[in-house]
Amino acid sequence: MISRLFSASVTGIQGYEVQVEVDARPVDDIGRMTIVGLPDAAVRESIQRVTSALSNSNFFHPGQLLVTVNLAPADVRKQGPGFDLPIALGLEIVIQQHGEMVPELCRRRIPVGLEDWCIVGELALDGQVRGIRGVLPLAVAARNAGRKYLMLSPENAAEASVVEGLSVYAVESLRDAWDVLLERERFVPCQPQNESLKPLRDIDFDEVKGQPYARRAMEIAAAGGHNLLMCGSPGSGKSMLAGRLPTILPPLSHEEALETSMIHSVCGLLPREGGLLHRRPFRAPHHTISDVGLMGGGTNITPGEISLAHHGVLFLDELPEFNRRTLETLRQPLESGVVTISRASGTMDFPCAFMLVAAMNPCPCGYLGDPRHTCRCRPAEVTRYRRKISGPLLDRFDILIEVPPVNPADLLSKPDGESSASILDRVMAARERQRLRYAGTGITCNARLSSRQLRKFCPLTPAQQEMLLAAVTQLGLSARAFDRILRVARTVADLAGHEQLTDMDLYDAIQFRQFEQQLRD
Repeated sequence: MISRLFSASVTGIQGYEVQVEVDARPVDDIGRMTIVGLPDAAVRESIQRVTSALSNSNFFHPGQLLVTVNLAPADVRKQGPGFDLPIALGLEIVIQQHGEMVPELCRRRIPVGLEDWCIVGELALDGQVRGIRGVLPLAVAARNAGRKYLMLSPENAAEASVVEGLSVYAVESLRDAWDVLLERERFVPCQPQNESLKPLRDIDFDEVKGQPYARRAMEIAAAGGHNLLMCGSPGSGKSMLAGRLPTILPPLSHEEALETSMIHSVCGLLPREGGLLHRRPFRAPHHTISDVGLMGGGTNITPGEISLAHHGVLFLDELPEFNRRTLETLRQPLESGVVTISRASGTMDFPCAFMLVAAMNPCPCGYLGDPRHTCRCRPAEVTRYRRKISGPLLDRFDILIEVPPVNPADLLSKPDGESSASILDRVMAARERQRLRYAGTGITCNARLSSRQLRKFCPLTPAQQEMLLAAVTQLGLSARAFDRILRVARTVADLAGHEQLTDMDLYDAIQFRQFEQQLRD
């Protein structure tokens, strides 16, 4: 007789159901266990973990049994240790079904209603159940497959309990798991935690001294989801401004939170207290990062930094110090919002709709144009430094600004800027206008408008068309930059409460593009 339990696994960031079939029969010589169904090394090693856990939990040790475990579908590679618990339970069930294989001392009741359960978890040698990665997409897959109950480690319970329509049971050991299968009614499922948006660490925009132009650019970028490049000498406040950007970003919607949390779950980055991410992620990788670290990949394909920044911010400090080839890989994901990773093991798509915020110095020494310091760089060195950022990549930025040095007198003065809370109120109001305007289109912010949608939502008067064409011609901008000016103008109008673009809205958007010409020269 064969036992059949249901588990789940992850490919990319999507979960899928796996049937765990276990067959056991007595043999005269030494028994053995075989796992089939394209298992990876971690799954094959579960044989030792399962046998030790069964023995140390006072279950029947399959020492004289020929055990075959099949993980279906058999044509999809299975990864990770999450099948330990269903394999152990399935083996114990099939042994109990064969009464002649079980001593009377170990005979137990057999659970029923197993088709309602999805079971995942790694086993320690003593039978304790350990947490695994990627539980959130597993829980979603279990619910979509029609399972009513999910059994897993207490480490993962809070994370899985946010999925509606699924009762989550946390078990600490193999014996607890058996008892829950036998008498589920005696146990209370985990309840989702009521979460509130926790404040960030003690940072606020009112700490930024001076830099009104840069603060204005950050507000527009947050309101429309625009890419932003800041150029300025060391100590001008570029990193400080970028670090405070999360304080003025609107919280994630439920759909965005679920998708973003699934990516972080697969990478094992969700906090143990569980729950969905409600604050937009802010990722700031070092400039020594590899292509795989930024884009994703590896032997077992996993998301990279651009996917971890999905619906949030990817901040690249010291932009020219990044490997140029690594930077060039950003061009296609910035346009499509999806990165495709192709390896010998398969091809996977990861979402990566993020805001790119970058900072750079004007030259290798950092002091070109600084009134208080002398630049020691030769013209050829400045040109070579700036050419590390290609024209096509510059085209992907909506806003390009120069951040001047802070006046020393301002350092001793009290901050006179607005607080993050007041800026966030305006950003939220602008985002609400965008939500209502683009309802039913799948667009969440102005930065995602296509060329066709720009013509519909950003109509220009003949005079405005002439103004924009003259600016594009004078600044030597591309057709892509033309569209990006319109997107920024739409955001400026939303912040001002204008339904139709005004001349000043368009002029402001053009101003945020003028610095590009200096970077190209």
